[in-house]
Amino acid sequence: MRESGSLFVRTFRTINKWIRMLNGKSILHVTQDIGKVYSKKEVNGYYNNLTEKVLNPAALLDETGLVYNVTSDGKKVYFSIAIFQYGLGAYDLFILTGCPEYKEDFMRTVEWAWKNQEQNGAWDTFSIVGTRKPYSSMAQGEGASLLVRAYKETGDEKYLKAAKQAVDFMCIPIAGGGCTQYLDDKLWFKEYIEKPVVLNGWIFSIWGLYDYYKASNVEDYNKILTKAIQTLEQELETFDCNYWSKYDMENTVASPFYHRLHIAQLKVMHELFGCGIFLEYAKKWEKYQKNRLNCCKAFIIKAYQKITETKTERIIIIR
Repeated sequence: MRESGSLFVRTFRTINKWIRMLNGKSILHVTQDIGKVYSKKEVNGYYNNLTEKVLNPAALLDETGLVYNVTSDGKKVYFSIAIFQYGLGAYDLFILTGCPEYKEDFMRTVEWAWKNQEQNGAWDTFSIVGTRKPYSSMAQGEGASLLVRAYKETGDEKYLKAAKQAVDFMCIPIAGGGCTQYLDDKLWFKEYIEKPVVLNGWIFSIWGLYDYYKASNVEDYNKILTKAIQTLEQELETFDCNYWSKYDMENTVASPFYHRLHIAQLKVMHELFGCGIFLEYAKKWEKYQKNRLNCCKAFIIKAYQKITETKTERIIIIR
């Protein structure tokens, strides 16, 4: 009886979240295509277009103008990844328009990141949803990307120092409390410490390390970056299920949102690092997306997986 009740709750939450997504009312699932003003040579705009996080009317802002989210139990929360992405989107809009209000939005998120960073360089990201492992390589990478851009705009060394602390924590082995899985000659950045490697989170993490390397020019970080990229090249086929992309390294099919995000991310990875396999899979997954049968199959399987999954947090972020 209890099991059927929990299944009903998960089903209701999933359907509600997907309806919001399909109606364009989910700030968690706005269009995220290739970044508009990024640069290979210097720190500039972000690699993924996060401007809709700022422009979408579904964004929730508190009395100070800081973005927040709401959980399935109705609680108002400050979710690090959402805040960092909002700030990166605002920074791009500032570059594109020159509007000072967007710079204020950007710096508001920067100050939150700086003030809420723990002494070890981490941000508590997932405690709000009841997980035992609160840290995330994705949060560390995006936080570093945000802080590096703040350093560029202000010249204040405290932001560069905080970015260093963020990537240093990210690169600590999971066994030591960090976010990186090391095995043999490979390494994986983990968005969720207790779950399989997630593709989009892995790439966002790589970009944070890349940004800090560009800002610091310290070769030790380039060595880690190179190893992360090589591992992704070798493991990318794991995320292909021959009709669609996978969300993670197990059998979780990507939602339409994440499939499109994967394609955009891999195109940028190819341009940044010149690895042919990234463009190969981006084009392959674009072909999957153009096949209506593939789209229907992926959607049905994804919906079934979300409804029947048993490993889920007690609380989820719904908007």
